[in-house]
Amino acid sequence: MRLVVGIGNPGTEYDRTRHNVGFEAIDRLARRIAPGEIARSKFQGAMLESTLTDDKVLLLKPTTFVNRSGQAVSEAIRFYKLTPEEDLLVLVDDTALPCGRIRIRESGGTGGHNGLQDITSHLGTDRWARVRIGIDGPGTIPLSSYVLGRFRPDQQDEAERGIEQAVEAADCWINRGVTAAMNAFNADREPSGSPEETP
Repeated sequence: MRLVVGIGNPGTEYDRTRHNVGFEAIDRLARRIAPGEIARSKFQGAMLESTLTDDKVLLLKPTTFVNRSGQAVSEAIRFYKLTPEEDLLVLVDDTALPCGRIRIRESGGTGGHNGLQDITSHLGTDRWARVRIGIDGPGTIPLSSYVLGRFRPDQQDEAERGIEQAVEAADCWINRGVTAAMNAFNADREPSGSPEETP
């Protein structure tokens, strides 16, 4: 069994905001691997079960707001007796990556993201895979205002590309594992000699 979690804030007022690209990616992944399935309320979130994968795949959108995402994730992990290092993938926004870029890690720090921090705190480990979806840095805009805002017109095409890439990466992780996903989606995506982003 695999668990794929999208990070975001519940409520229509947060639809299409930068902080909700994880939700958007989960919704699109659901249309691909669980078409027609209706989400049910479970583990303080909205959960779907895949219908088109060989192994059972659960898709979860926590409804506890970003900074309390770990509650839903840890409840699901415990209930199904999953191993975070092998069975968990989190889709999340990242201000350290340019808009439209994604980066897959099998473990790592939180980069100051409250949702990742809460998941790490609840699980007691940072050894679980994540797909980081770039949304650009906030510049002079306060961080909270930036991530809760919607993409500018000049960012929209790149944001769309990043979300679609995240869906492809998650599909690859489900079927082939984290190493294959990293090889497929991290390779040749940085100019030679450029520094790594903060994990």
